Amino acid sequence: MHILIVDWSGPIPALKYGGTERVIWGLGKCLHELGHKVTFLVPDGFTGDFAESIPLDQTKDLNDQIPEDVDVVHLNYPPHQPIHKPYIITMHGNPWPDEHIDPNTVFISRNQAERHNSDVFVHNGLYWDDYGTPNLDKPRTYFHFLGKASRRVKNVFGAAKIVLKAKGKLMVMGGERWNSRNFTRGFKYIFNPNITFLGMLDDAEKMKVMEKSKALVFPVEWHEPFGLVIIESLYAGCAVFCTTNGSLPELLSPEVGMASNDSDALAEALRNFKYDPQRCNSYAKEHFNAKKMTLEYLKLYKKVANGENLHAENPLYIPEKNQVTPLL
Repeated sequence: MHILIVDWSGPIPALKYGGTERVIWGLGKCLHELGHKVTFLVPDGFTGDFAESIPLDQTKDLNDQIPEDVDVVHLNYPPHQPIHKPYIITMHGNPWPDEHIDPNTVFISRNQAERHNSDVFVHNGLYWDDYGTPNLDKPRTYFHFLGKASRRVKNVFGAAKIVLKAKGKLMVMGGERWNSRNFTRGFKYIFNPNITFLGMLDDAEKMKVMEKSKALVFPVEWHEPFGLVIIESLYAGCAVFCTTNGSLPELLSPEVGMASNDSDALAEALRNFKYDPQRCNSYAKEHFNAKKMTLEYLKLYKKVANGENLHAENPLYIPEKNQVTPLL
């Protein structure tokens, strides 16, 4: 089967920030390993030897840029026009309440699907060989936050609040201490000596930080569609403590972390959890690897290639299921 993977952002592979790019890099790699032909249609280039690449021109009709011999088009954003080949669309973000959702949409968690009257989802997986083998024997002396800290819904200062309650130290990856938004949202935290801002880091730098971290603290106040930072942290041997919003609870088991909207309960867990880096690493490799994800997508490729839609009716936003619970 010849699969065309289409994305409109970032180079492939991602160097620092870029969740979708990490996912489709691993997807393409595994498709190739399973004997399929892969082509990327992306605007900013592809560096690799397992797929072909075509530069995406967003000013042109997408259909005119799809090679004739493609069997299935895998889009990673909603297209602006009908697609003439069999296709699926992965919904990496949260649609707007009034957004039209295509019947061939695939969600990336059970929660995200249920919030849009659907049961069609594929959990993200990453190509762990690209991350190297983490050192699971290093002393772990602090906690970490990983994400685009400038986004209010990621709630970096909620993470700081929880860690300070637990009498711990926090390393923030994905944000700068002197960002102007921090002065209005978290002034009392940016000067705290127990909170360190590390900026944007690449995969190797992130791994070095996480190898010395007990856990990711991730109290988001929006419905996280998936949360790649959850599985990256688990792979590095870190437990995960987060809110119950979005997909996060379904990514965890009691052995590797806890989801709660009670900051006191989360702080208590940080202090008393039985940390086991090997268990967290094994859990990530077993449940969230790129090959497992790819095999699930192949089932959907075959379905649309046979002329079927993934949904009998278009998915739609369900207001009561999209209410967010704040951190208390």
